Amino acid sequence: MALNASEHKATLTFSDGTAPIELPIYKGSIGPDVIDIRALYSRTGKFTYDPGFLSTAACNSSITFIDGDRGELLYRGYPIEQLATHCNFLEVCYLILYGELPDSKQRKEFVALVSRHTMVHEQMQFFMRGFRRDAHPMSVLTGLVGAMSAFYPDSINVHDPAQREISAIRMIAKMPTLVAMAYKYAMGQPYMYPRNELSYAANFMHMMFATPCEDYHVNPVLVRALDRIFILHADHEQNASTSTVRLCASSGTNPFAAIAAGVACLWGPAHGGANEAALAMLYELQAQGGLAKIGEFIAKVKDKNSNVRLMGFGHRVYKNYDPRARLMRETCHEVLSELGLHEDPLFKLAMGLEKIALEDDYFVSRKLYPNVDFYSGIVQKAIGIPVSLFTAIFALARTVGWIAQLNEMLADPEYKIGRPRQLYSGHVKRDVTPAK
Repeated sequence: MALNASEHKATLTFSDGTAPIELPIYKGSIGPDVIDIRALYSRTGKFTYDPGFLSTAACNSSITFIDGDRGELLYRGYPIEQLATHCNFLEVCYLILYGELPDSKQRKEFVALVSRHTMVHEQMQFFMRGFRRDAHPMSVLTGLVGAMSAFYPDSINVHDPAQREISAIRMIAKMPTLVAMAYKYAMGQPYMYPRNELSYAANFMHMMFATPCEDYHVNPVLVRALDRIFILHADHEQNASTSTVRLCASSGTNPFAAIAAGVACLWGPAHGGANEAALAMLYELQAQGGLAKIGEFIAKVKDKNSNVRLMGFGHRVYKNYDPRARLMRETCHEVLSELGLHEDPLFKLAMGLEKIALEDDYFVSRKLYPNVDFYSGIVQKAIGIPVSLFTAIFALARTVGWIAQLNEMLADPEYKIGRPRQLYSGHVKRDVTPAK
């Protein structure tokens, strides 16, 4: 997408004798304007300093937009609330990949295309056997996704749009199979082959929870809940894992390797592990006395000198309520009602924390509302997904966003291999003193 030049310019002045320079300003369709600093080094010999790139637009994107102050999330311009209410995950995948929602013919063809690629190469079963049974699912998934380039060498040229297309479909189709395989391997249960007559989320639940010894019937309420989790996590602008995928692909590596890099980055507890951390907090609080100790726990959270943190509340980007959390809260209560779990001690504890966060002025004034990770963790636990698999579910959902971001970058005529700069603070040049 071409950059829209603003009528305004930014003038940068210096107090060290460097001549002032004028920099172009570009306007997005919505969101902050950006100052183009690409000529800064060549004209001044200086870099900018922005740890974490929190004030740097590293790319020009038309996929996802977040307004953290207003609590707004758009996929290709559509509010997440409307997509999660009116669409299923594969429709959202189509939107993220191709820019528009599918019509009935396109939807049917896309679902059929994805369904034809749900099985994985049989040799991947033998590859799995190299992992310990107690290996973390994310370590297994990182290896499996990276290994796909060895199993599907006909679609590894990242500069060939046709090969990128087939690798995109393969990853979207096979990620549920790989995640389910990682779960079954850890459980010591036989792998279950995909059932392509089922929906995307229902097929995943079948591969996760069915066994050869009896029929498994998917619960439509749980299927819809899982489908919504997938939709809400499909993309989220230029976060750490998405930026990792873009940076990795900028070197020309194959799409499977770039997505594996995204999976590895997502594994970090500060990123994809947030819902896992929220459940760990609930388990710890339950072990300390549960609801009877919730007052003491909240007091420690409020105490500045305490190391106790409230996990699953607030968000780095959303300064208002996370729009995904509203949707996930609704789904959470539907699932708990469907399964009759409102009286389960762990879920009663979670709802107790939710009540306090929504009513206590300390949390309300600081906008520390329950976020999507808090509710999605509860929903996944209720469905029967183990805590160790939560981040793998996140990776499954985010794969389509990573692929779309990768494709967008490669189609951008201005893209270059990523090369962040640094402020060097080490030794200046010095000579080696030979040892005597």
